[in-house]
Amino acid sequence: MSVCVHREGDDWVLQLRVQPRASRDELLLDGERLRLRITAPPVDGAANAHIVRFLAHEFGVAKSRVDIVRGLTGREKTVRIASPTVIPAAVIGLFPPPETQKST
Repeated sequence: MSVCVHREGDDWVLQLRVQPRASRDELLLDGERLRLRITAPPVDGAANAHIVRFLAHEFGVAKSRVDIVRGLTGREKTVRIASPTVIPAAVIGLFPPPETQKST
């Protein structure tokens, strides 16, 4: 499992690098790291509110189930998502494919 994504019970914890004022909102895999590009500017909590809305939509949960645990004022953030119903492709890409059995 990746260092930037891990599970704690039913919750998923993401470590993100956030890029504000991007041309579009997207969660993407950058090497073995998650990058979140958002259109909101980093002023007066607008970016954090935007992050919560965007991640809630991407993971199929209510906004109240997304919590920025660490990094409220920085670009490096730790976010907890309670019992997501959808796992975005960028997050799935962090996990190695299941090993296949070879017949001998």
